[in-house]
Amino acid sequence: MTVVILKSGIFSIVNNELYYTFLQLSVLPVWQFSKYLFCLTLLILPFEQTFCDARPNIMLILLDDLGKEWVSAYGASDIETPNIDELAASGMRFENAWSMPQCTPSRLSILTGQYPFRHGWVNHWDTPRWGDAYYDWRLNPSLARIMRDAGYNTVAAGKWQVNDFRIEPDVMVKHGFDDYAMWTGYETGNPPSAERYWDPYIHTKEGSKTYEGVYGEDFFTQFILDFITKNRDSPWFAYYPMNLPHAPFVNSPIEPKAEGVLGKHKAMVRYADFLLGKIIDRLEEINELDNTIIIWTTDNGTHGALKGKLNGRIVRGGKQKITENGINAPFIVYGKELVPHGVVTDALVDFTDFLPTFVQLAGAKIPEGIAFDGESFADLILGKSNDSPRKYIVSMGGLNEAERSDKGVENAFVFRNRVIRNKRYKLYANSSPEYGLDKLIDLKNDPEEQKNIILSEDEHIVQIVGTFSNILKQMSPKDNDPIYTRRDPNPWDVEVSVKSQVWKQ
Repeated sequence: MTVVILKSGIFSIVNNELYYTFLQLSVLPVWQFSKYLFCLTLLILPFEQTFCDARPNIMLILLDDLGKEWVSAYGASDIETPNIDELAASGMRFENAWSMPQCTPSRLSILTGQYPFRHGWVNHWDTPRWGDAYYDWRLNPSLARIMRDAGYNTVAAGKWQVNDFRIEPDVMVKHGFDDYAMWTGYETGNPPSAERYWDPYIHTKEGSKTYEGVYGEDFFTQFILDFITKNRDSPWFAYYPMNLPHAPFVNSPIEPKAEGVLGKHKAMVRYADFLLGKIIDRLEEINELDNTIIIWTTDNGTHGALKGKLNGRIVRGGKQKITENGINAPFIVYGKELVPHGVVTDALVDFTDFLPTFVQLAGAKIPEGIAFDGESFADLILGKSNDSPRKYIVSMGGLNEAERSDKGVENAFVFRNRVIRNKRYKLYANSSPEYGLDKLIDLKNDPEEQKNIILSEDEHIVQIVGTFSNILKQMSPKDNDPIYTRRDPNPWDVEVSVKSQVWKQ
């Protein structure tokens, strides 16, 4: 059954009353009529009591361990990724978007809007594997909680790994997700939990269990699409941190005969591309695509055992490194009716920018009393600006250099090494105790980062070094350790191995 409805028009305010003049006739499925029926109250209710929610849906798709050398839209020649390429061609492709160099620092920077030196997760730390440290909902900001408080339906599916669901089974709700289906991460002492692909071990509101005969990414993709289908009466935020194409390298459902590390890696990347196509098609089918913004990116560079050809150069995977192959992420923003098409931008963006950007898109409020590092690039992706507000971006963290003291999990360095860049130049800063400037790279003329020009006497270079040095001085001289409430020890907690704080370099 269908109904005819006057769909679009012009708002006007007369004597503090909001009125709407209709301009367009549309034929709609009857299930959509309810959305517009609510908007019709604008004709008769006072302005301050009414509003028609046209805020965009937001989907963040985060792949795990994938550099630009495996995305053909960026010039990769050893693989074809047609759905990702189409997303880029129909949206906005970023050239200068920085992740952090490894899983945990990247993910916590997305969720908190803070750099690792502030939120404390400077090192990679698998909470269910090593215990103790965890993402504490009481002491840290949460992007999902902000979105839910703003009236968004919120869902997450995929990889989490920064809480232990054995201890906190409902922690995803506490962080702000209405529903969720997460691979648990490897839980020490629980062998089935190691599986994330075939026969995955997944945690939902019904608990954690193995799903035999299932491919994990299929389960997660369908879970998110089912949630969206059921909850499209209000705007939604979907966070899809894929496991793909992180090791272990396995066959995919559409390439069961892939062989070897490289062959299976390619199959996994192609399957991530296939799932993106499935998501786009489904959103189109349920009439949710027009008002949806999709951000597709990755948490860090590819596994170091893999090499791919990018624009004629052989590029080795840069996971855990702060060179460009480790942190300059493929980053694509698409919105069928919302984001300009076919744009390639050199705008600066880093992973702390997700939170303020989504807050602006959602008309939400930034929590008071919390320091955030990100800046919104919403105006850029909506076509209201030609650049982001960023003058520089930052990346840092990774490796497994944290230890457990009697006070909790602590990072190895007082001040961890990091990089700062503008659109052309990139500064490396040393870790403590050699804290200070290390090298300056001209990325325009030296994309492989081979020539250190920090000692150049050229007036412009001297000025650039001075600017970056001042930025570095504005950061805290001491990195935070993970911020969490201590709890009773568990058998799988790693042993105390250092004396609190004094062991740090």
